[in-house]
Amino acid sequence: MKNRELTFKPELEEIIQKCEVCNVAMIDEDGNPYVVPMNFGYHEEVIYLHSKKTGKKIDILKKNPKVCVSFSTAHQLHWVNEEVACSWSMKYKSVLVYGKVEFIEDMQEKRDALNHIMVNYSERKFSYNDPAVKDVQPWKVVVERMDGRAYGY
Repeated sequence: MKNRELTFKPELEEIIQKCEVCNVAMIDEDGNPYVVPMNFGYHEEVIYLHSKKTGKKIDILKKNPKVCVSFSTAHQLHWVNEEVACSWSMKYKSVLVYGKVEFIEDMQEKRDALNHIMVNYSERKFSYNDPAVKDVQPWKVVVERMDGRAYGY
């Protein structure tokens, strides 16, 4: 099976939209990698994420906003010969997105970001009370580069 590079933007976006969770990778101040699985929204080349206002992620991202966001879907175990371990592999489709985190502070922009996330899971919009919006920290990653791969498809 061949590993092929994916470059067609609609195909890359379809992979992103089929994922339930993404993994956000960042580098802490000591140069150590830190990766967290997160719920997300995607709209017009922007990934929307959210967290509480304080914590390890926020501390890291305030010092170094560069991230790589990983999406992977269509996993399917495959083998050429069921008795030969080295012939086993996993089919997949994946996308890596590179960009910089921008924290969203405006109350309406926060609501919009939260709705982009919720649409990914429920296909509807919600209303949010002010205390809830004030206590959450939405952020966005504008796509600077997007790389895709597929294996077995």
